[in-house]
Amino acid sequence: MNKVLLATRNRKKLIELQRILDGALGAHRIALVGLDDVEAYPELPETGLTFGENALIKAREGCRRTGLPTIADDSGLAVEALNGMPGVFSARWAGQHGDDHANLQLVLNQIADVPDEYRGASFVCTVALALPGGKEHLVDGRQPGRLLREPHGDGGFGYDPIFRGDGQDRTNAELTPAEKDAISHRGKALRELAKLVAKVLPPA
Repeated sequence: MNKVLLATRNRKKLIELQRILDGALGAHRIALVGLDDVEAYPELPETGLTFGENALIKAREGCRRTGLPTIADDSGLAVEALNGMPGVFSARWAGQHGDDHANLQLVLNQIADVPDEYRGASFVCTVALALPGGKEHLVDGRQPGRLLREPHGDGGFGYDPIFRGDGQDRTNAELTPAEKDAISHRGKALRELAKLVAKVLPPA
């Protein structure tokens, strides 16, 4: 089985990606490992101004350090009333990286006075695949929807409890993992990535 590095320490993201790739790849299986599963190396700061730039920074460094094909993603929430922010700053919008509750509350506070019809937002994801030898690939996924005024649901992570996708009657945090994978920005991007993986990695 091919071993591929996912350049993250987020175990939820690792599980989510493995689940999506297993479903998309079928017999062409890969085994994902995270940053906690390889020899530690200094992680580069995410200095890019786009999701693609940040994803490539992480994928290139992981591939260089480990010699493994490396997948990295950068994703976030783009709120129309905030001119597309928090965008690449979504994970640290409230100041401390990865504080989901604080980030969510800050966004809610910032758009508290925005009428419902102007609370449009999208989850955006760009996934990079860096291969030994220097080849690189980028794929994108987007889930449009709206922001609610208070959280609903206990599933997912990040801004999922306040985001209801277009055509949905529940937030992303109220969906089952399979339902979320089918419509989410990351699910869309990773299914495109799976097509690439099947082409560029030899069958295990």
